[in-house]
Amino acid sequence: MVKILHTSDWQIGKVFRFVDNATMGLLQEARLAAIARLGELAVENDVGHILVAGDVYDMEALSPRSLNQPLERMRKFEKVKWHLLPGNHDPFRPHGLWDQVLRRGVPENVIVHTSSKPKIFESDGVAVLPAALQYRRTLQDPTAYMDEANTPDGMIRIGLAHGTVTGFGSDDKDVPNYINPDRPKSAGLTYLALGDWHGQKKINDKAWYSGSHETDAFDVDGGGQALLVEIKNANTVPTVTPVETGHYRWMTFREQINSRDDIDTLVATLRGIDGDLNQVLVRLLVEGAVSLQDRQYFEDQIVEQVSAAFCYLQVNDARLFPSPSEDDLDQIDRGGFVRAAADVLKQKSEDMNDPDHEVAALALQRLYVEHMKLQTRSQ
Repeated sequence: MVKILHTSDWQIGKVFRFVDNATMGLLQEARLAAIARLGELAVENDVGHILVAGDVYDMEALSPRSLNQPLERMRKFEKVKWHLLPGNHDPFRPHGLWDQVLRRGVPENVIVHTSSKPKIFESDGVAVLPAALQYRRTLQDPTAYMDEANTPDGMIRIGLAHGTVTGFGSDDKDVPNYINPDRPKSAGLTYLALGDWHGQKKINDKAWYSGSHETDAFDVDGGGQALLVEIKNANTVPTVTPVETGHYRWMTFREQINSRDDIDTLVATLRGIDGDLNQVLVRLLVEGAVSLQDRQYFEDQIVEQVSAAFCYLQVNDARLFPSPSEDDLDQIDRGGFVRAAADVLKQKSEDMNDPDHEVAALALQRLYVEHMKLQTRSQ
């Protein structure tokens, strides 16, 4: 039985621009910590090879420290062979990132596949057929050479590639880094380890995307995992088992809010998420219409209080419209030019044909908030 761990798209050095610097540091550190979890899983499951199917690094211009950080974590698991493949974020170029890495030296248990030719491991009965990318984008299938690549008889042939498997139409040839999903059949591969898609996905019985070891976006389905692949011999279909590697969970909620009760229900839902909330990133999309008082209540309860429970809370309230009540307007003023301005803003905010209705809604909400602050100070 040959066992491998299939992972990809570590993208060490990735920048998360939508969060603050402190949170970005946590997310970047988690991507490094997940490498150690991969090593631990390999030891626990008696895995001899970990295949990293491209995009080990997020970009080519990285500091020596960033280049060495993943290598030092792999070094600790000396009985495991780590296979690194250049991807579209970190292609192998002359005098580029991988030349820097190799010039400084890599641990003995780390293999950098910079050329597309089989690497034979006779003691394991395994041949790894890598498809290293030389450019960020190419219209040639990087796995095409595998069909003619010679390996010893009876050897388990494992492909390692980074690219896109799309539909099966005539336009496939125009997709950058396109990989033929039938490559395992045409090249006699027992397994094809793919990278590029950050979510885990089965293409066929012998071709899988592992997904990124740490989820890195809200729209990624099946991230934060790797694949444990068990192969009996060269002629069998491998057994593929997803294993958890991620630290953070990324969750999306879409909620309708039209009253204070709806807000209270949402508060309970968010606080009721299982597990450590500090390991959760939430994208919250809300829509509806609420009074100015309830809009401020939403800000107090969700944006200021509940958000503190999570690693990160992103609120999209572009479709949460104000529906000012008479009481709201009376709170601002019962008469005079301030009330007259509030009435005009209310009218404009409710007119969806008015190009300034969103600005009017924000101005009315700000007028209400500032007036309530003045009332608080005067008490």
